Amino acid sequence: MADSLRRLINNESCRILQEKLENWYKDYHINSCDQNLNRCCEIIEMNSMIQGQLFTILNQTAREGGHYAGVETIKSRLLPWLGTCFSSTTSGRPFETSLSLIQESIEKERQLREFASTRKHEIQQLEKELNSTHLQLNLVQQDLKASQAQEESALRNLDRLNDYEQQVQILKDEITILGAQKSVLHSRLARSRSPSPRPCRSRSPSPLPLRSCSPGRARLTNAARHAHLVARFSDIYAQERLDAQTLLRTYIDDLEIVQRIIYVAAVESFHAAKMAFRQFKMRVRKTLSLTHSGPESLEDTVLDYIVRHEDLYDVQASVNEVIRAMNINPKISFPPEVDFIMISSLIRELCRVAFSMQTLVPPLDIAFGADGELFNESKYRRSYDSDFTAPLVVYHVWPALMENDSIIVKGEAVSKRGALWSRRSRSKSRSRSRSMSPILSHSASPSRTLLPRSRSPSPIRSGSPSKWAYSVHNASWFSH
Repeated sequence: MADSLRRLINNESCRILQEKLENWYKDYHINSCDQNLNRCCEIIEMNSMIQGQLFTILNQTAREGGHYAGVETIKSRLLPWLGTCFSSTTSGRPFETSLSLIQESIEKERQLREFASTRKHEIQQLEKELNSTHLQLNLVQQDLKASQAQEESALRNLDRLNDYEQQVQILKDEITILGAQKSVLHSRLARSRSPSPRPCRSRSPSPLPLRSCSPGRARLTNAARHAHLVARFSDIYAQERLDAQTLLRTYIDDLEIVQRIIYVAAVESFHAAKMAFRQFKMRVRKTLSLTHSGPESLEDTVLDYIVRHEDLYDVQASVNEVIRAMNINPKISFPPEVDFIMISSLIRELCRVAFSMQTLVPPLDIAFGADGELFNESKYRRSYDSDFTAPLVVYHVWPALMENDSIIVKGEAVSKRGALWSRRSRSKSRSRSRSMSPILSHSASPSRTLLPRSRSPSPIRSGSPSKWAYSVHNASWFSH
């Protein structure tokens, strides 16, 4: 702009235009009309040239000021002047065209600025979203890597867990064997220290048979099932027994009769469950012996099958057998208006536990108990109403749990001085005040109605001194 203005000053166009105007004014009255018109056109041409240079300077000045610089000045001074001074068509067209071009240029620049601003804002938003997406992608990749690492770690831990479980199972089996050997040694030591009317007989130091090279499910889970069943036996004593006792006390005032009923129910439940187990085992052995082949022995295969299919045990048949045996037991009595079936829930749980205990190696059984036997501290705990100095057992409350010859859960018994003989004399004249159960009339044999509890002892007890004592005890019942 400064260069254009300097060139305009150096050309002295304005001074020459002024001199031409002064000379024209002096000669205006002398000149003819054509001469004055020629002078006017000459001055207009020169003025146009000067105006063109001035508009060039105006455009350059406006561009140097920026997009919005000089707009107010052009609107307030240039546009009104152009409108009033160049209203004619011939003289105003170039300037109107220039003005429209300027306006269009300004409007386009404004639109371009708005568009650029909008695009810039959109680009910024897109950049923010892109950064957020990158951040989320990084987080997802990190989570994926962490998940992959956890999965790999879980797989490794699973492999280790399988190895640990195998090792733990082996250790448990070894602990079970050592615990059984320890129990056998303790029982031998106790028998050697305390006088016992039962003769001692030699046993193998290892209560468990030799395991096969490929142990089955029954042997692998033997320790866990052993612990579970022992705990369940204790739970029945602590919960179901007391519930049945409370129920029976609503019909029978004599606590001794109630406790005798529960004890007989426990004994008969174990007897019925063992009989059912032997029958079930014989059926399974007969079926599997036709197609048996493999590294395991037939006995292990039979035991595995029973462990997996304990739900096939008909526990209701055992419950009915227990109730029939209790109805002909001369040592317990019951009001005629009710039945032993009211404690069938206790009997059912005892039958299930007793059946499952026969699948253990070695199996668990309850200890034999007889009224009048010597009280054994390692076998029973005395009831709260017992005479703690009495040497004999009057009656039993709960049987002890045995593994071979070792007591693993103590039973409960009542001991009192002088009460045993008086109760025996009263029991000779006592008879049952109720009719035989209708279940007995359909299934019991005549020989059983004439000779109560005339049955063979459990094979677990065969060969032991308890067989002779059991027969003598049954004989005493029949004599009564």
